[in-house]
Amino acid sequence: MAVGSRYRKSNGGCRGWPPSWRSPHAFGHDGGVTKTSPTPSLSASASAGHPYQALTPDVVQDALASIGLYGDGRQMALSSYENRVYQLHLEDGAVVVAKFYRPQRWTEAQILEEHAFSAELMAAEIPVLGPMMVQGQTLHHFGGFAFSVSPSRGGRAPELDDPDVLEWIGRFLARIHTVGESKPFAVRPALDLQTFGLDSREWLLAHDKVPLDVQSAWEKASTDALDLIASGPLSIRAEGPKGLQPLARDEETDDEQPIEGLRSLRLHGDCHPGNILWTPLEAPASSLPGPHFVDLDDARMGPAVQDLWMLLSGDRQQRSRQLGALVDGYEQFRRFDRRELALIEPLRTLRLIHYSAWLARRWDDPIFAINFPWFGSSDYWQGQVQMLQEQIEAMQEEPLVV
Repeated sequence: MAVGSRYRKSNGGCRGWPPSWRSPHAFGHDGGVTKTSPTPSLSASASAGHPYQALTPDVVQDALASIGLYGDGRQMALSSYENRVYQLHLEDGAVVVAKFYRPQRWTEAQILEEHAFSAELMAAEIPVLGPMMVQGQTLHHFGGFAFSVSPSRGGRAPELDDPDVLEWIGRFLARIHTVGESKPFAVRPALDLQTFGLDSREWLLAHDKVPLDVQSAWEKASTDALDLIASGPLSIRAEGPKGLQPLARDEETDDEQPIEGLRSLRLHGDCHPGNILWTPLEAPASSLPGPHFVDLDDARMGPAVQDLWMLLSGDRQQRSRQLGALVDGYEQFRRFDRRELALIEPLRTLRLIHYSAWLARRWDDPIFAINFPWFGSSDYWQGQVQMLQEQIEAMQEEPLVV
């Protein structure tokens, strides 16, 4: 089937996939620290025994009080799926955001590594909203939950049709990556074929999450897609702490060899439009106009292009123009390796498979049934088969050129 106009419509990185088949934020996992759309709170319908059932408003207020921050009672749940995130007003007039990490997702060391990365970025005067240091630490514990507190900041979605906005974002992404390449993550996982693709696929099949009437078609489509990624001119592989290791085939020996100079670095990891808050130029000077990056919860090792491709949408010409503006800004601070453009469609494919597994793994959390009622049906999985088939075609097209 040819790639048609339905596949190429603008959608913030998902390229026309039907809204009922994707999350509100291009497969984003967490609403971040400053999004303002409320999430339904857990109610009596919550499944017994789920950890977040114990996270009542009183527990949230008591958690803040345990570190010397006293709320005045005003509390709002922010749009968040992977974690629970709340905006709270304090008695001293300050407004903060408390993030309660999903139990057993990250280790404490992995969370602290994210916090340290945020601190490095903020020290470099990059507009990243990271956790505050309270009582000498950024990670706190109360009632069986790990949590952090960040300053609250408002903002609107960036206008990604404006090349000046894209160029501005590109400049800051380059600065994030300059800090990110200074050293690797030691304990956070990498974005690679194994963790995002193969592991996700095998978990879904092993736990019978794909309905029988679609299972063989999805299994074939996902296998074909992952085989194409593994055998392509650039193959996303994990190589120890470096994370992604693109490979090339040596024509003389027919052996795959790492492509010299194509680096894996610390990334934002989930840089879709919902994780960029934009403050317009006409805002007060104290508001620091421009982009502000939130939610480093998915920070990983990976290729630089991972933080660019989710900001692209539309047909090939539109995406090329958007990418050109991003790279124009990016290269004012750091060279962009154009060989990574061949990774855009493989990365999109991995995210698609990983997203289905993420939803399935979290289905015991009652908030998921509320926000993703369409997940798990035969129609959903038939849509996934279609999208994987389209991705197979897309991965065989020529990469974008800038």
